[in-house]
Amino acid sequence: MENIVKSLIDFGVDSKWVNPMAQLILVMIVLFLALFTNMVIKKIILKMANRFIKANKFKWDNFLIDRRVLHRLANIVPAVLIYFCAPLFSGFQSAIEKSALVAIFLVGILAVDSLLNVCNDIYRTFEISNVKPIKGYIQVLKIFIFTIGGIVVISNLMGKSPVVFLSGLGALTAVLMLVFKDSILGLVAGVQLSTNDMLRIGDWIEMPKYGADGDVIDISLNTVKVANFDRTITTIPTYALMADSFKNWRGMVTSGGRRIKRSVYIDACSVAFCTDEMIGKFKKIKYLTEYVDKKRAEIEKYNQENQVDESLTVNGRRMTNLGTFRAYIQNYLNNHPNIHKGMISMVRQMPSGENGIPMEIYVFTNDTNWVNYEKIQGDIFDHIFAVIPEFGLRVFQNPTGDDFRGKR
Repeated sequence: MENIVKSLIDFGVDSKWVNPMAQLILVMIVLFLALFTNMVIKKIILKMANRFIKANKFKWDNFLIDRRVLHRLANIVPAVLIYFCAPLFSGFQSAIEKSALVAIFLVGILAVDSLLNVCNDIYRTFEISNVKPIKGYIQVLKIFIFTIGGIVVISNLMGKSPVVFLSGLGALTAVLMLVFKDSILGLVAGVQLSTNDMLRIGDWIEMPKYGADGDVIDISLNTVKVANFDRTITTIPTYALMADSFKNWRGMVTSGGRRIKRSVYIDACSVAFCTDEMIGKFKKIKYLTEYVDKKRAEIEKYNQENQVDESLTVNGRRMTNLGTFRAYIQNYLNNHPNIHKGMISMVRQMPSGENGIPMEIYVFTNDTNWVNYEKIQGDIFDHIFAVIPEFGLRVFQNPTGDDFRGKR
């Protein structure tokens, strides 16, 4: 400062302008040094660091670049330089020091925020992140850091101890509970979801109340994002997953079997006892040969033991085309290569109604992929509809205009 004043006097500057001009020159010098230092760090040192990070074999340190952690840390250097230069301005030393400290705290908080994001990014590279996501916990930690950082900054500007502000938080508890209600509920729900393993990233869930039907792509403190199959994104409050019910299809995916539960409606008027000609025809069918022989022997034995008069078809036991058809479908499914052999495989006759007799197919495919599942299901029912007439049966179908026109 003395050298600047002396130089100004030597240049012939009026004495009343010497000190203000000296102060201004000193400010410009400090600002220039701060900007120059910042430029050197970002243009030279950071570029070298970035090249080194990208060139090494480690992948986790690339997140430091993506999240601009080093870039934000570099902004601390000019603030530190200004802080140490504050004594040069005796009249404004306190204000400059406080402003520089505020800048250091703010930049430091932003750097910590980026570093926490890096921690989450690194964690998500591991498979366990789908089972135990930590994004919600990191967001809670961010709230805590920003709150403490804000208190420290305000206390520094006002020249009071942070303890004074912390002691006053007790009176603001109700207000804080209201402001952070969703965050608190989300934290509690997130802990429960994670502890009970109710939800993971990648799970297929259904929640009709929120229009969600798709894969979970993100679990955060306040929201869960679901990528629906129509390519839309549904955002669900995290606590809603505990307050309301939702369906998680993970069990189906991990089990390796996906259920088919669909009925074919048979016209009741087409059900009849099997004639000898029909039995002979059925015996030639690959999946019925053993069934027909076994069933005929069982029926003949029963009728003989009970001395049944077989001159009337209503007496005793007889094979029906519907029962034989049910046995054929069961054997067909048992031998189908895409039906899961370790899970329930059943063809059952449901109570008849105004739409005929429902014949329900209840099996599991061994491929859970949606596209493959629909193809397998379609092929099975294509075959069923095609073979129904071979058993003398008809599929029930409500009459159409063509049916009425054909009767004229």
